[in-house]
Amino acid sequence: MEQHQKDRGKFGAWIRTSVTARMLMVGFLILILLIPLSFVKDLIRERSSRKQGVMNEISEKWGDEVILFGPVLEIPYKTFRQKTVVEESTKKMFTETIEEVSYLYVFPDALDINSRVNPEEKYYGIYKTSVYQSSTSLSGSFSIPDFTEQEIKESNILWERVRIVMKMSNQKGVSNQAKITMGSHTYDLKSRYVAEENYGNRPALQTLESPVLKEKDVPHTANTGFSMTLDIRGSRQMSFIPVGKQTTVAMTSPWQTANFFGKFLPHNDGKIHENGFDAQWKILEINRPFSQQFINQLPDLETYAFGVNFMIPVDDYQKSERTSKYGFMVISLTFLVFFLIQTLSKIHIHPFQYLMIGLALVMFYTLLISISEHSNFFKAYLIAGTSVIVLISTYSLSILKSRMFSLFIMLSLVAIYTFIYIIIQLENYALITGSTGLFVILAIVMFISRKIDWGSENQ
Repeated sequence: MEQHQKDRGKFGAWIRTSVTARMLMVGFLILILLIPLSFVKDLIRERSSRKQGVMNEISEKWGDEVILFGPVLEIPYKTFRQKTVVEESTKKMFTETIEEVSYLYVFPDALDINSRVNPEEKYYGIYKTSVYQSSTSLSGSFSIPDFTEQEIKESNILWERVRIVMKMSNQKGVSNQAKITMGSHTYDLKSRYVAEENYGNRPALQTLESPVLKEKDVPHTANTGFSMTLDIRGSRQMSFIPVGKQTTVAMTSPWQTANFFGKFLPHNDGKIHENGFDAQWKILEINRPFSQQFINQLPDLETYAFGVNFMIPVDDYQKSERTSKYGFMVISLTFLVFFLIQTLSKIHIHPFQYLMIGLALVMFYTLLISISEHSNFFKAYLIAGTSVIVLISTYSLSILKSRMFSLFIMLSLVAIYTFIYIIIQLENYALITGSTGLFVILAIVMFISRKIDWGSENQ
């Protein structure tokens, strides 16, 4: 029994006095703290997912993302196929010609789009997303179709059944009567039910069609101009598909944090200014990998859409998630500071005290998330960081019994959190800044640790 107590006493003394034991203990506690840190990351993802759900709900009620595809000329024509028929009574075989109707879809020669978009922020509880009211005018012309490309005889064209069709997402967001002026007449566009295919995360396009065009409005013997205006409520982004042989787009908006996306970018300089943005595109037929005519059905061309995303300037959940990725480094560096102080000053710090310090560091991230939901990221970071620094500095004063050490701890934490904040704000220079900072920290630790006698186990 006495021998067992002596062994326990030796082991406890080794834990208290051995540098190796302290290193193992600190390393073990860091690994343990990765568990609550992973819970924090899950919390960030859960809150971010909740925000996305709210944004989708707002978009569903207000109006979804807008994609415009068209207008397109739909020209029916007769096709013929041979069918072999067996007469039952005589068993003789003969060939029967069956007439069917196919469709040729012709894109316009010129398509000019002018869009004025007025976005605003919509709130739902503590969450917000961008929505907008837009007024978009489309004009251009159709040239006389070239049927030789598709080997269609002009005598088979059903000119009396020609229509205008166009596709668009967010049909429910249209707030005016959709009309198109073709030649000298104006036609109402009405919905045509088409079973839309699902193209992953891209919105489905609904089809609008005009009544049969009057003969004089059909580009049969001469080019025909068209024009229309659409007032649409939408959310998040607006885009167009360049169906014109020459497509020009001019879009203006007071929104200053626009993000241009898609296969084509604006060509004008100074598109973003202090009053919003003024973006202009010009796409030629040769710039895109599809032709001016298609047979029987319009293809999926959403891949070639381009436009503007009216993004919210700051996504605090993304910044919080990026900050949490440095949690392991923050805990490790803080424990390293306490370890060096303990080793050099021979002040005893209990594992429980290390654990309390580690939990305070983890609490920083929960404070950051909860405060940033009601304020901006900078204020949340400042409040959460200051709270944790004051808590740990005050706690270290009671542990280390030295104002100098406590002040050193406070300055170290200020430096660490400032360093992390700078990295979070940077994008292009985050890697080089982080690498340089860690190199400097390593050099300082190497310089301080040279005074430690690593050969002795009774420090």
